[in-house]
Parts: sequence; C-alpha cells; structure tokens
Amino acid sequence: MIQTEVKSIEDALNEAILLAKNKQTPQLLSTTDTIDAINPIVFFNQAKQIKGERVFWTSSFEHFYLVGAGEARALTSASHRFEETEKQWKEMLSDAIIFNPYRVAGTGPIAVGGFSFDPQKENTGLWKHFEESRFRIPAYLLTIEKGICYLTINVIVCPEDHPTQLFYTIKKNKQLLLGNHDILPEGPKIEKKKEIKPSEWKEIVTKATNEIKKGHADKIVLAREMQVTFDRPADISAILDKLIQTQTNSFIFAFENKNDCFLGATPERLVRVYDQQLFSTCLAGTAPRGETIEEDQQIGLELLRDVKNREEHDYVVQMIREAISACCEQIEVPKNPVLYPLKNLQHLYTPVKASLKNEYSIIDVVKQLHPTPALGGLPREKSLEFIRENEILDRGWYGAPIGWFDAQKNGEFAVAIRSALLQGGKASLFAGCGVVKNSEPEAEYQETNIKFTPMLSVLGG
Repeated sequence: MIQTEVKSIEDALNEAILLAKNKQTPQLLSTTDTIDAINPIVFFNQAKQIKGERVFWTSSFEHFYLVGAGEARALTSASHRFEETEKQWKEMLSDAIIFNPYRVAGTGPIAVGGFSFDPQKENTGLWKHFEESRFRIPAYLLTIEKGICYLTINVIVCPEDHPTQLFYTIKKNKQLLLGNHDILPEGPKIEKKKEIKPSEWKEIVTKATNEIKKGHADKIVLAREMQVTFDRPADISAILDKLIQTQTNSFIFAFENKNDCFLGATPERLVRVYDQQLFSTCLAGTAPRGETIEEDQQIGLELLRDVKNREEHDYVVQMIREAISACCEQIEVPKNPVLYPLKNLQHLYTPVKASLKNEYSIIDVVKQLHPTPALGGLPREKSLEFIRENEILDRGWYGAPIGWFDAQKNGEFAVAIRSALLQGGKASLFAGCGVVKNSEPEAEYQETNIKFTPMLSVLGG
C-alpha cells in the first residue's frame, strides 16, 4: 500500500499505469479530495446514471454518510467468509496506490457490504442476487463527516489502459454525480399487503417454547415475512429520504445487487471501531411508544421492570462481553440498561466499550458477535439448528451484519433488522422476536407487527 500526498488525477493515473506495466498486474488507484457540499440523497439519486450498483450508509444521529456509485472491485466468498473477506481486503490494499491526505474515517478505499444470516440455511430464490458475503469498493464514494464532503475515486488500472481515456470517463462521471441536482422522485404507495403463513408461524412459536421448557435452549429468535405490492416500481432515493426524516436514531442503509435492493433503518449497532477503540451495544427488549408523555413514560417503566424483556436483554449483554473478551481489553459494561427511544418503538439499551488489541480487526469482532442472542438465541448452535429446521423464511441478509471498513482499520457494522428487500414493484419485509419459556404466540405475533411499522410507514403503507 502506497500512501502519498495529493496529486492531480492525471498524474495519479499516469503513475498507476506505469506501476501496472512494471508489475504486469492491475492496480487499485484511490484518490480523495474535498468537494462542495452536496445532499447525500441527491448524490445517491444521481448515481443511477453511473454504471454499476449503489450503496448507502448513514448513522443519522451522528450526521455521518457514505454513498457509493458503481463498483471498482468486490470481495466475495461462500466458505470461510470472514477470513476470506479479510484476506482479499489485505491483498488488495498491499498493491493499492492511495492518495489521501485527510485520514478521515470512511475516506479512501473502503469496503461496504454484508453477510448472510446463516450460510447453512437452505436458500430460496428470494435472495438469489445476494451472496453469502459481498463487499463493494465503490468506484465513486461520497463521505460526509462533521459537515465536510469528501469524494474518493477508486479505479482499477490495467497495464494496457490509456490515461486520457480513463481521465475522460472519471471527469464525465463526476459531472453526472455532482451536477444537475434534480428534484427527488416521489415514493411508492402500497396497494396490497400479504402476511406469510401467520397461523403456522404462531405454531412454530409454540413449538419453540416447548423446546425451551424441555431445556433444549434458553431462547430462540423467530422471524417472519410480509410481502407488499406497490402502485409502481419503488424509487430507493425517496424511501431513504423518508427514513432519514423519520428514523433519527437509526443506521440507515441500502445495498443494490442487480435489480434488487436491501434497505432498512436499524437501531441496533453490532460494533464500531475507531482508532482501535471498540463500541458495541446491547439492544433487546421492545415496547411501543405512548401517545402522551405520561403514557410513554409508563410504558418505558414497565419495560424496565418486565422480567421477560430484562432476561432477554441480559442474554445479549453477557454474550457480547464473552464474545469480545478474547480480542479486547479494558471492557466496560454498565450494570443496568436504560431506555432507547425511537419514533415507533423503545428498547432496553446497554452500551459496551473496550480497547481492541492491535492484532485483531473489526471483521474478527463481527465473526465473534454474529449472531447475537437478539437475532439467533441461546445457546447459539441449538437455537440456529431450530431456526434452520423450522422457520418458514429465507432470512438472507436480514438479521445479519451489514456495514463498512476502511484502510485505516476503522469501521462500523449494524444488525440488519427493520428492513426490506425491494424487487421492482414489490418488497419483502422482515421482523422477528425472541421466544423464551413464557412466551405467548399471540403476544409475539403482535410484537412483530409493531416491528413492521417503521418500514411500512416509509413504503406508503
């Protein structure tokens, strides 16, 4: 990996082509510079004009954005996916030519993507365009941090490439991305909703509680699907704009593959690493918001006192502490949770802080944490086995880690819940709940209905 001062894009292309000729192998060239302020949703919408799919990520409460257009390179793997992702990333960086004087997290070459929930689960056609693991190095990346906009250009340079031709393509694409700020299109409206086998799902909840009562597991998380049909093909830009406006304490993401797009607004951070400082959160235990301040406070107080929800939350806290203990030091975990309010829901919340040891990366931590008891259950293997054999759903990337990491060992992953898979004029929505020994099928069913609300509200439902 070569770190140098900023050069003109023409000089950088000439240098990269010369190196590619000397090595007789393609080279990744990455250049970063500041640009004038631009709306990230507008940039995402303009990216429809660039060849290749788009990605979007924001921690909206921190006003941090990553928006990618096109694909310079992808990291994919079906087996040993965590290790292979790390290996491919390091190999790519070892030959990369990087011009980035800013050293801001999320600038320069970054990988944005995710993993499937369970590679051992039998796949259906629903997620046919989403591999078990896929990370994209965007060809053009907008990063917004503390109000400053950065544009990173990543290009694979081959020995036979001509610098003038590459420069012309880059210049043309920059004009498309940064100019002609059109008004955003309108979002879709739902014409039809269909729940997938709700009665059968409740029967599986009963089966899970029986397994738990027999001592075969402590907790099993079950998810279900709702299908919706729109009045027209859904425009992703309009949906993301609504999510940013309404889900202010969430991670908002979108990942396009082929003609499909997986997007959502999840409140659940899996892990963040900045300058080797790790931050994770335990978010388990759910209740609705009240219509008045008094009702809202009462519901929150009941959630804090609820035995079932506190037990479910403590499972996650203990698992995260145990999972990061091998690769972290100076672990800090508060004794009791607090309330984490969202627009439609409120959760029990416990933050976890630690220092990541130098020999470990964020991918190592993700491997240890996924799936948390909030999405799989306890014990991990017993609950996953039950889900594989009984759940009437192909989870795909739902409930799995989705996020990004950069060349400076920074990164962040969230758990992809409160999400939907968009496929033109239709979408599949996903929601789940934690089943324990005293769970009641109807109550768990109603909890999933509440969890469908954030996505339904922005999809025109």
